[in-house]
Amino acid sequence: MLFPYKDDNPTILTPFVTYGIIGLNVLIFLFQTNLELTDPAVGRSLILSYGLVPAQFNILNIFSSMFMHGGFMHLIGNMWFLWIFGDNIESLLGHVRYFLFYLTCGVGAALGQVLMDTSSLIPMVGASGAIAGVLGAYMVLYPKARVHVFVFFIFITTIVVPAQIVLGVWFLMQLSSGLESLGADLTGGVAWFAHIGGFIVGIGTQKLFRTFKIE
Repeated sequence: MLFPYKDDNPTILTPFVTYGIIGLNVLIFLFQTNLELTDPAVGRSLILSYGLVPAQFNILNIFSSMFMHGGFMHLIGNMWFLWIFGDNIESLLGHVRYFLFYLTCGVGAALGQVLMDTSSLIPMVGASGAIAGVLGAYMVLYPKARVHVFVFFIFITTIVVPAQIVLGVWFLMQLSSGLESLGADLTGGVAWFAHIGGFIVGIGTQKLFRTFKIE
């Protein structure tokens, strides 16, 4: 298993949008957690109201669900990947285009998962799909960037590998898990097709956003 902890890819811009997205996700998670601790019923209601329920599709909930998480490790894992890879994409696209790109990837990811099981009543939450789009863009734009990773295989060590290997392996793991889930219950657990959809949308739209002019 490979787990990245930093890259050697310098940035030009201070990634204010990446910091803002991370901060907003953390604040919303703290709000969720406080509600769940003080009144579990209200906490569950919040997830049902603002998470994306495929069988009760609401386009506004696509956006609200992007900033909610199902647990501490879910939040930390997502924000860690965004922290490592988001700054370079923001530096390349600029703040406004990067934010629009992030939202576009999140929408594509959500639709990818919804289309796989339109009858599901389980709410989807998390920034994973949008962040997968950032990873997809990073892989094609900075394939040779040096990424430092922990390697977990009987023992733990660290190595430096090109981004295309780290993120390519990550995508293949999502694809493998997604294909395996086709024969299982798609109404719960990890939204693999949101990860896959977001990654593909990120690769497919990054060039468009790089050429898109904002005055």
